[in-house]
Amino acid sequence: MAVELNADFTKRVVVHPDEVEWLSSPMPGVDRRMLDRIGGEVARATTIVRYAPQSKFSSHVHTGGEEFIVLDGVFQDEHGDFPVGSYIRNPPTSSHTPGSESGCTIFVKLWQFDPEDRTQIMINMNKTEPVPAAQRPGVSVVPLYRDDLETVRMETWGPDAVVEMDLPEGAEFLVLEGSFVEGADRLRSHSWLRVPQGGVLNAVAGPSGAKVWMKLRHLPHAKPPAV
Repeated sequence: MAVELNADFTKRVVVHPDEVEWLSSPMPGVDRRMLDRIGGEVARATTIVRYAPQSKFSSHVHTGGEEFIVLDGVFQDEHGDFPVGSYIRNPPTSSHTPGSESGCTIFVKLWQFDPEDRTQIMINMNKTEPVPAAQRPGVSVVPLYRDDLETVRMETWGPDAVVEMDLPEGAEFLVLEGSFVEGADRLRSHSWLRVPQGGVLNAVAGPSGAKVWMKLRHLPHAKPPAV
């Protein structure tokens, strides 16, 4: 059955995953909290996925590509073991057999790649030294990916840092650690924010600062999978 969840990309959306119900996936031991979704079991989707210990998906091909961050535990497939802080891009036509012996939680985006993209990325963000951002006090950056359609990076915001960004092509933000306030919302660990095209971010980091994954410039290209 097709689902449309937070499918209007002209609207600002905030989701606190710990307030969202876990739903069973087709594979035993693998549950999901849906953040946005257009489609059925094959969908353009942004999701928090939880693997119980010793659970796994069967081998499959990523026709539309897969991008994920390990939030808890250790994710595993044929390419290796990926601890907390791992950022992975599996492009269209790639395949794997994902699972976790000890259990894990990941943030995952499906069917959101350029169909011609063949670049695979595997980065441990926790082992990559951030670079101070020019003319942005209290902000440092770990670049993750950039092409003609999008920019992906992790930013570290110092305690009480003021972060302002113009977002002509929209953006998504996921809190990896710490917290920040944006408008009337206080985003905490694993909170997700989507800002539409033409929006702005006016954020203030919490007293312990924040680590924030972000994807920029991609919303004009958002569309459901062609299946």
